[in-house]
Amino acid sequence: MMEQLLKELTNRLKSQYGQRLVSLILYGSAADGSGREQEPEFSDLNILCVLDQVDGRALAASEPVFRWWRENRQPAPLLMSAEEVAASTDCFPIEFQDMKDRRRVLEGRDIVADLVIDFSFHRAQVEHELRTNVLRLRQQAAPLLGNPAALLRLCADALSTFCVLGRHALLLKGVRVNPRKREIIESLKASLGRDFRAFDTLLGIREGKPAGPDSSAAIPLFDEYVSEIQGIAAFVDKLEKGES
Repeated sequence: MMEQLLKELTNRLKSQYGQRLVSLILYGSAADGSGREQEPEFSDLNILCVLDQVDGRALAASEPVFRWWRENRQPAPLLMSAEEVAASTDCFPIEFQDMKDRRRVLEGRDIVADLVIDFSFHRAQVEHELRTNVLRLRQQAAPLLGNPAALLRLCADALSTFCVLGRHALLLKGVRVNPRKREIIESLKASLGRDFRAFDTLLGIREGKPAGPDSSAAIPLFDEYVSEIQGIAAFVDKLEKGES
């Protein structure tokens, strides 16, 4: 299924853009297969689509392809020009570092291979993303508090994002860790000195383990989850102040 989707996406974009398509890259866990077997329901196909120029004509051409892609329950591709990619390594160090770590070129040249990541604002981006995503999680959770199954699904869906940010929090401290979620969580436990029980439980849900929290435990699990994420944000905040 995944390979069929990727092939169809590539063919549709080549048909729309022709020589204007500079690079098409799959990145993240799907690029190296990590996580796909254990949690196929939750693994997104993250795509970087690079054109010679992103103008109104290019956006119009992308609309039917990207609509079809979203209908297949995949996140909208990142659409950038080659010039934007080269100039944005200081703005998006998280994204570009993850692309450098795990990617697969679907079409065109490997535009990421020679990028030099500028980490000048790395710490600020990690903390900003952690706090912004907590706010978003709360907003999305508010109407689901009476629906434990939907609340748990929301939290499990968000785990990938918070594991990526957790891995970058560790990287800021000089700790390199395998991008697999289980290894990230274990390293966060060791570095932050807390148990991350909510992260563990939600990862179990993603992996299809049958034993999950009952309905009465969904909101306490949500509260613990948010507390654990805030703990990572506080860890990153202290790095700016030179605290251990």
